[in-house]
Amino acid sequence: MKAIIINKPGGVDNFEYIETAKPEINSDEVLVQIKAVSINPVDVKVRAGGGIYQVLKNEHPLILGWDISGVVIASGADAAFKPGDEVFGMVRFPGHGKAYAEYVAAPASQLAAKPANITHEQAAASTLAALTAYQAMTRHANVKPGQKVLVHAAAGGVGHFAVQIAKHLGAYVVGTSSVKNKDFVMSMGADEHIGYQGYDWKNSEIKYDFVMDTVGAENIDKSLDVVKDGGVVISIPAGLSESQIERAKAKNVNAVFFLVTSSGIDMEVLAAWLSQGIIKPHVSEVFNFNEMDKAHLQVESGRTVGKVVVRL
Repeated sequence: MKAIIINKPGGVDNFEYIETAKPEINSDEVLVQIKAVSINPVDVKVRAGGGIYQVLKNEHPLILGWDISGVVIASGADAAFKPGDEVFGMVRFPGHGKAYAEYVAAPASQLAAKPANITHEQAAASTLAALTAYQAMTRHANVKPGQKVLVHAAAGGVGHFAVQIAKHLGAYVVGTSSVKNKDFVMSMGADEHIGYQGYDWKNSEIKYDFVMDTVGAENIDKSLDVVKDGGVVISIPAGLSESQIERAKAKNVNAVFFLVTSSGIDMEVLAAWLSQGIIKPHVSEVFNFNEMDKAHLQVESGRTVGKVVVRL
């Protein structure tokens, strides 16, 4: 099979296309012929030597990627899927997913059946980003009807799912983005939009029960400015500084760094919502497998609306 590896961290010129053997599967795994993978900021960070690269650097060959959609071609004795089933999911995150390949050995417990009403490209886009938003809001923030939720970078991969999921959970949702993406954010179901450039966070009249921060760094301080006493701030790009932790404690705010984890059970919920049209992925660009460098550069630009997908 064809696969893309990196032998050292750095730029996209470090991608190497190789021919290697198809992976073997254990009894609880399935072999998936990949139709599409999605590219996330974490892919870019790991490729450059950041993120969880230190966890993976001793893997040889190191094959990036976690988000897959494809067709089962072989299944282990204890796996729930059979050959011919269309499946999607986030594989082995935050471990070695090996998704940048024509075939992936995936734990069946981390996958769900792909809804018939969406393409493989849309399914691949609805994995890590959608899982992140879902797990943050249901496992950590426990978003309830009537609460006020703020989603930073609401036009991005995680953000556009977070707006839709928060709205489905009954929240009043405010999304931030550049002014040019206001219409897109509102089309996702946001009740209000904030153009983040020049906004006065310290004097904001609205206070939020939950703030979803997908930006990090000084944006965490802005989140702490507008969260209610006793509220929740979840930041997914990185951890909080000592001063930010102290600020959160002073307001009795549960402010945490959160890392998504693979879960077939959660994927089944998302699959049901996708099949019902409750959430819809926005795929802004699709690249071919031999254009992985272009896909990474697009995500690295920080200007992607929705998701970037690579088709095989």
